[in-house]
Amino acid sequence: MNLHTLQTFRHEVYACFGTAKDVLFNTVDALLTEDRARSFPELSLSASFERRWPSLYEGLEDGQINSSRLCEVFTQFLPACMREQTLWVGIDVSGIARPRSRTSADRSAQHVHNLPECKKTVTYGWQFSTAVALPPTPSSWTYALCEQRVTTETTPAQVALAQMKQLVTLLPKDTICVLDRGYDSTWFWCQCSALPHKGTLIRLKSNRCFYRPAPEKTGKRGSPRKDGDKLRPDTEATHGSPDGQWEGLDEKERPVRLRWWKHLHLKEARYLDLTVIRVERPHASNTERDPRVSWFVWIGDPEVDLVTIGLGYVLRFSHEHGYRFQKQSLLWDQPRLRTPEQFERWTHLVAIAHNHLVLAKEMVESVLRPWESKHRPATPQQVHRAMDKLLPQLGTPARHPQPRGKSPGRAKGTKIGKAQRFSIVTKTPKLPKLVPI
Repeated sequence: MNLHTLQTFRHEVYACFGTAKDVLFNTVDALLTEDRARSFPELSLSASFERRWPSLYEGLEDGQINSSRLCEVFTQFLPACMREQTLWVGIDVSGIARPRSRTSADRSAQHVHNLPECKKTVTYGWQFSTAVALPPTPSSWTYALCEQRVTTETTPAQVALAQMKQLVTLLPKDTICVLDRGYDSTWFWCQCSALPHKGTLIRLKSNRCFYRPAPEKTGKRGSPRKDGDKLRPDTEATHGSPDGQWEGLDEKERPVRLRWWKHLHLKEARYLDLTVIRVERPHASNTERDPRVSWFVWIGDPEVDLVTIGLGYVLRFSHEHGYRFQKQSLLWDQPRLRTPEQFERWTHLVAIAHNHLVLAKEMVESVLRPWESKHRPATPQQVHRAMDKLLPQLGTPARHPQPRGKSPGRAKGTKIGKAQRFSIVTKTPKLPKLVPI
């Protein structure tokens, strides 16, 4: 990545903006340079933000962003280190908590992870589905590809499928999608099997039931069997002999054992050709966050190197690190915006800023605190601290503000009504009916 390429990226991103494009781009630059900001209005203190602080909110209220074109720009400038090998794309959802925002529409209930034991680990707000290119080693260096809000009329699986359909035409053919067990859905698996990419790796719930191929006809009277013996992850008696196994060491020189079973199917979709993989890590603490045994389903070519596929799931944890960086350092969940459309625009701006840091990683000398080690790889936050030196060299396509005098204000006699209140949507959307391919 060189200076000219990053400048081209900035101009292409600017072309994705419609109304209020100058203030939107100024907001991106402020997010890149004001690394010590702890609230949304503090971004206006950046020297890169040439307007007054109310423009931050006005830009997100009036602005327009072409999300489809932005996705094309992101894939066009995918870092070379991710293109040179098999591309792993992670898709997951993250919640933006808004439990007291009664004037915000389309809020739904969300399970809150990583809380201490309590009676109700639920909050209310919006959900966003994010597709990212995963780095070769687990870290926060994820590269955003597509951002989309999960409305109360859709499910995360439906949104993830729409994102995958959009990305498979833009990414290399050997792309692998990796998802957690929240996408354990027969409907979703059937849709994934029809996509023209290398395959999809999904973590399984332990109560899933698979079936081996049906045995040959016996010649006896009656209908022949349609399914073979059962395989259920949480019932060891059903496992039988695997089609293959492997023992070795992972990247940290810890023992790992893999087993896999090929040519399995589901009763609801017998045409699916699935491979189930069991990964055992004897060193794990065997907690919910660090299980000793994990099960995965591979929807793709069963003749691929299943060892590489099974060990590759660890890359998905980079997605969690990326979410944490965006919320802690890029203020993703900080702005108190009223409408979900405004927050969608803000989510796109955060993704643009994050991708700026990934593309500029090799172009700046990261800034370390006195207690930070010089021998470890640079983090996005350390590169974030150095962007104020690089940004003047890049320039900006945004136009300078044009003073237009004092606003006349509201007309005399105008009455401002009370903001509309919205109730929380509690109805759970359902997936479409399963239609055989």
